[in-house]
Amino acid sequence: MTLRYLHTMVRVKDLEKSMAFYRLLGLEEIKRTENEKGRFTLVFMAPPGQEDAPVELTYNWDGDDGLPSDSRHFGHLAYRTDDIYALCQKLMDAGVTINRPPRDGHMAFVRSPDNISVELLQDGYLDPQEPWASMENTGHW
Repeated sequence: MTLRYLHTMVRVKDLEKSMAFYRLLGLEEIKRTENEKGRFTLVFMAPPGQEDAPVELTYNWDGDDGLPSDSRHFGHLAYRTDDIYALCQKLMDAGVTINRPPRDGHMAFVRSPDNISVELLQDGYLDPQEPWASMENTGHW
């Protein structure tokens, strides 16, 4: 018996706002399905060259009363980056809260507009740098 990873699905309340967040992380839309009968849209986004590891954004046209919830039961998405400080700065500049700053030069957490926790991991380790080394957590992650 073989097993192959397909995707991770997260529900989103505002499709465009959520897609903009994942684009900030570097993901690109690779597939879209509009279902008139079911009244939903599925958008698959993945890092360039990694189309086999997408996140599926599920948008229900008639709203989703369960969102936004804390979403901690979901866990988190995780992405590796070659410069965690530059990515966190880009996210902050775009108004994203860095919930767990990369104080150690290795790991940070942010949340999507739908409260999905996203872990950012440095490829290797960077020396601690300010303002990150002194930055406190904001909210929870």
